[in-house]
Amino acid sequence: MPSAAGPVRWWPIPGRGGFWAVTRYADVAAVLADHTRFTSTGGVMLNMLGRAEPARDQQFAASDPPRHGLVRGPLQRRMTARAVRRHEDAIRAHVRGTLAPLADEFDLAEVTAGLPAAFLGPLMGIPPADWPALRRLVAMSVAEDDPDVTLPAGPEATLERGHRELFAYLLGLLLEHRRHPRGDLVDLLAALPLRPGAVVANCYSLLLGGGAALPHVPTATVAELLRSGRYADWAARPDRLGGAVEEALRYTSPAGHFMRLATRDTTVGGVPVAAGDAVVVWLGAANRDEAVFTDPHRLDPLRHPNRHLAFGDGRHYCLGAAMARLTLRVFFEELFARYPVLHLAGDVERVRSAWLGGVKRMPVAGRPR
Repeated sequence: MPSAAGPVRWWPIPGRGGFWAVTRYADVAAVLADHTRFTSTGGVMLNMLGRAEPARDQQFAASDPPRHGLVRGPLQRRMTARAVRRHEDAIRAHVRGTLAPLADEFDLAEVTAGLPAAFLGPLMGIPPADWPALRRLVAMSVAEDDPDVTLPAGPEATLERGHRELFAYLLGLLLEHRRHPRGDLVDLLAALPLRPGAVVANCYSLLLGGGAALPHVPTATVAELLRSGRYADWAARPDRLGGAVEEALRYTSPAGHFMRLATRDTTVGGVPVAAGDAVVVWLGAANRDEAVFTDPHRLDPLRHPNRHLAFGDGRHYCLGAAMARLTLRVFFEELFARYPVLHLAGDVERVRSAWLGGVKRMPVAGRPR
């Protein structure tokens, strides 16, 4: 029988069956690490619950080994910590160029929303002028319930339109790359034995992975630092930024969940799970598990060890983790150097989404150094 409470519980969804919600760190890590019991081929986000995954076995996010490695492997070699280091100067220039014209009062969420352009632009050959429209389409695809992007026809129509227009844009990007190759990740995918639709699906995964979650890490982190009165302390200690970035990722956990389907009758945390059941792991809850993290609700830059699950775990560990760490470090370095003191200048508004956890508006004030 489904459990009514506890770290593994059943959540019914009218018309779409339901899913097992998994919140304990050990159980979350076990589900993510075992593709033989929990497959990604049925979709990895709750908005795919009860639907057929069109990118099954074509998109690296929606495939299992060995198929998963055929697509991910070549991309991974371009995304190691050593490989992405060459982008640091370009990212720093982008961040400085964004911060330089700001007045004493600005919306930090609007500033961080442009961060993906700093690295995904060069990695995928996306022109800077296209980013404002892409930001909205990405939001429609991961936060279809948010009133800022929900269409009059409702969340389902918003999700469908967001997906359709993103795929249309990426197909155009692929065709442009075939006419004028740039040697970037899109060209790398196009050179693999994949149909055009599969290439577009993998470009979509890259765009969502880097474009949706990352901007919310610095905003949610600064929101907590301002709430707790610790912003100036963090700004004064750039030597702690390595640990601070990891703690910011753990604390904010912007990618809220991942979904898997059970391949056979099994158990999770001692609870029976039937073959075909959806299992949804909640990363934010796992990253606040008191059995793993001492004082988990405190943002502690000195936390060690800090083996958080913000990037997932197992074979599907976030492809862009090294790039995300680099971008966050550079952003915090530049923000703290320019604004040693900040204050909230209005209400913080959070995104409404089942998948994305973050801040969409955050007015702050501070005198630039």
